[in-house]
Formats: sequence, structure tokens, C-alpha cells
Amino acid sequence: MSVEKKDLDWGNLSFSYQPTDYSYVSEWRDGAWDEGGLTTDHSITLSECAGIFHYCQEVFEGLKAYTTEDGSIVAFRPDLNAERMHDSAARLEMPPFPKERFIEAVREVVAANAAWVPPYGSGASLYVRPFMIGSGEVIGVAPAPSYHFHILVTPVGPYFKGGLKPIKLKIASYDRAAPHGTGNIKAGLNYAMSLKPTMDAHRTGFAENLYLDSESRTFVEETGGANVLFVTADGTLVVPQSHTDSILPSITRRSLVQVARDLGITVDERPVEWAEVKSGAFVECGLCGTAAVISPVGEIHEGDAVVSFPGGHDEMGPVMTRLRETLTGIQDGALEDKHGWVFKIA
Repeated sequence: MSVEKKDLDWGNLSFSYQPTDYSYVSEWRDGAWDEGGLTTDHSITLSECAGIFHYCQEVFEGLKAYTTEDGSIVAFRPDLNAERMHDSAARLEMPPFPKERFIEAVREVVAANAAWVPPYGSGASLYVRPFMIGSGEVIGVAPAPSYHFHILVTPVGPYFKGGLKPIKLKIASYDRAAPHGTGNIKAGLNYAMSLKPTMDAHRTGFAENLYLDSESRTFVEETGGANVLFVTADGTLVVPQSHTDSILPSITRRSLVQVARDLGITVDERPVEWAEVKSGAFVECGLCGTAAVISPVGEIHEGDAVVSFPGGHDEMGPVMTRLRETLTGIQDGALEDKHGWVFKIA
């Protein structure tokens, strides 16, 4: 697909919002979703009594569209985003947007904004943000009577300013999610409570917080916006799991686990105690998610104590590098997509 790209400095984009030509919108009322479609209006007008403002009925997703080496525009595993958003909506008593329509809506809005998809090799991508809100009026504690489903897209650069330079984390003094609560869904309410801890971390020189489980505060869970990965001295990839189902099921994490297995890397998915991390059991650490794929972690601080990861302290370690390069290679079309993850849009 040959499209004249927008005149942007693609290599120096920040991770911030920039309006594009089209968004997608659909509305649910009287028990059904309307046919939906593209819009050039990037604003939303709601009643002051809309459910989103009072009872936080909101769920969202995040995925990216890329230009591949052969010039195609693709997205990565949108079927899993559709599935996760379906589950998130059901947890908050919202009418799930049909999975097949979700995928088609992603295709439609990305294709309509093809000129905003960064060129191959720029290091940038088109961030795709589907979200759903309770739009109908509700004053008693109850689900809203109507809902909006939207998809906005915006071109973005790296999530962390340092790119692939290892970042520093601190152990959060706050909890991220209650045991058996909403930590395993992608709802705005989970992120609202992380804003103060995140800004506190930034004010003291850290990129993010690492949250421990809320029940015992002994197990590693995740950061405010990404899952965590560790690597042992023998090259095993260790993936923290939750006893209380309070870790978000990251699509990037699941993909990296499969990539690791394809590469012959041993994968150990299990609960990880913070004491084990403090003991020096791991030589590499990374955060994984749609926005950054993998961000290397050089240090984690708990008060005056510092846990350093020698295999990736000054630059991304060898295992994390291999995983990241393989996954991005699949996404970009440079490596074989043996699992059918890449979804062609144009």
C-alpha cells in the first residue's frame, strides 16, 4: 500500500497524543451496539450524570500498528486485545464489544489513518487505544444504561525517554490491586490509583514502581504499567505469577514467553518472592508491555537497599536483547511469523 506519509520528524516522536484524521466510535443502547464507524470528531459530549464520572465504568486497550519491511501496515495480535477487553468489560458489568467487530474496527481506523503510521525503521509506531465508557446517566450505584466504544490512534515514539537504557525502579509503599479484585483487567480505575506512586517515583529519580502483592507484600507482581521478567545466571527466563489473580495478562509477556521457548530458552512461570530477588538470584530484569516491548531494569531500590542486575545494569542484557530483537523482528516482518501473530491491515 503506497500512501504519502505525514510530514513529521518520525525519529524524534515522544510518547504523547497527537490527533490524527479519524477515530472510530460505536454506541450501545437499548440492548445493542449500533453499526459504528469512522469520525473526524475527536471530542466526546456527555451528561454530567454519565456513569463514567461517578462509578468509573471504563476499560481500555493498547496495541500498535507498524510498517513492515515490505511496506505493509500490520497490527500485532489484535484478537488477544479483543478478548482481554471483552473480559474487562464483563468484570465491570459493561456490555462487551463483539470480538470480531473489535478486530474489524481496528483494521478500519488504522487503514483510514495510514498516512500517520510511521515508516519502517523509524523506531516509531501508531499507538491504537480502544476504550469503552459508561455514557448513560446513572445516579444510584448501578451500571450505566448506555455505553460508548471508541478507538483513537496516534503516532508515538519510545515510552521511556531513555529508550533501551536500563531504568531504575523502587518498591512501592502503596498497593496496586486488591487480592481477587480488578488487577487482572485493563480498567482505568487501576491506573488512577497508581498516579501518585508513579509521580512520587519520578520526583525521587525513578522511572517506575515495582508493586508487591497486596495480601502478604512478599511476592513480586508488576509495575504500574508493565509486567516483569527476570533471567537467572543459567539463562532461564522467570515470569512472575500471582497467587491472587491480580497481575494483568500482558499480551507482550505471553508472546515473549512463546518466543523464548521457540529460541530454546527455559521458561519458569511461577510466583517470585521479593526475598529471592534481593538475594541476587537474577542477573537480568526487564519490563514488558505494548508500549516499550521490553525496557531493561538496571536496579530496584527498597529504601537504602539496592538490588542490581549485573547482566543488564549498564545496557540491556543478552537474554532480554535476544527476546526483544526476535519479537520486534516478527512484528516488523523481518523474521518468520510462525504463529500467525501479525495481522495485515493494508
